[in-house]
Amino acid sequence: MFTQKFQAWVRKWAERIVGVFRDSPITPNMLTIFGLLITAAGAALVAFGHFFAGGLVLWFAGLFDILDGALARAAGKVYRYGAFLDSTVDRYSEGVVYMGLLIFYLGKHAVMEPILIVAALAGSFLVSYVRARAQSLGFTCDVGILARPERVVIIVAGLLLQSIIHIAGFSPLTLALFILAIGTNFTAIQRVWVVWQQNRAELGLLRAGQKTDGKGAPRQPVRAAMRRFFETWGKT
Repeated sequence: MFTQKFQAWVRKWAERIVGVFRDSPITPNMLTIFGLLITAAGAALVAFGHFFAGGLVLWFAGLFDILDGALARAAGKVYRYGAFLDSTVDRYSEGVVYMGLLIFYLGKHAVMEPILIVAALAGSFLVSYVRARAQSLGFTCDVGILARPERVVIIVAGLLLQSIIHIAGFSPLTLALFILAIGTNFTAIQRVWVVWQQNRAELGLLRAGQKTDGKGAPRQPVRAAMRRFFETWGKT
């Protein structure tokens, strides 16, 4: 959902920051693992109810998700295993954060929040799985209102605001979890729908004796209005 210009701006500044480490022994994979360790520390703070401190630590850990890729590009170390490791560690990072939240709310004997956490975690994993599986089959699957950057921003904002805003009956963190529970699963459904549309269009073209562009996407738009609705919500 973040614009491509914003992503390009972030990458540009990240590559400037990591430029000093270009010839150092530090590798992109080291930054990836270090980011996971910092995330685990932030999740531990959250589990003990230190939301503001936990939010700051998680925000700091999120920087490593940008810097590892920037260092890989700056040092000419862009390898497939690095991308694989980064994606795998991202899933672990999300898992430990939700685990920290779950530990806290179970200790408070809450009912609704644990349900939202499980739904958000399942949706987050599905968003990544659907994209990976679709791309492995040759489909284009880069849409979604809640990709990983948006999810990180929402959970960090919820944690920080939980410590700042004190209004009876209102919990910014619960609201953040509700948005994540709904938004992640909607994003997964978005991607399933887009892949189904591509497959349906491809089959139609094959039956008509036509060809696709080689990526499973038709040359002509299919149900343009609905397609634009789903695809313009955002891209990973």
